[in-house]
Amino acid sequence: MKVISHIIETGLPYIITLLELMGIFVVTWTALKGFWSYIQNSFMKKNIDLQTNLARGFATGLEFKMGAEILRTVLVKDLSELYILGAVILLRALLSILIHIELKKKKEDNIRD
Repeated sequence: MKVISHIIETGLPYIITLLELMGIFVVTWTALKGFWSYIQNSFMKKNIDLQTNLARGFATGLEFKMGAEILRTVLVKDLSELYILGAVILLRALLSILIHIELKKKKEDNIRD
C-alpha cells in the first residue's frame, strides 16, 4: 500500500501539471483563433460564428482545468486546502455550466432563424 501511495504522491503532480498546461494551451489557442476570426469578420467581411467557437474552446479548456482540480483532491492534506479546492472546482463548474447554457441558447436561436 505504501508503494501505491508513493507512486501517487510523486506521479500525480506531473499529471496535474500536464492537464493544467493542456487547459492553458486550449484556452490560449482558442483566444488566438477567436482574435483572427474577429479580424476576418471586421475587415474581410466574413461571417464566422465567433461567439460559439470561443465558447466551445473555453468550455473545453475549463474541462481540462477541472480534471486537474479533481485529481488534486487526492493530494489534499488538511481541511483548509479542501475548502479552497472545493471553491475553485465550484467556480470552474459554474463557468462551464454558464458556457454550456450560452451554447445551447445560441444553437436554439440558430435553429429558429
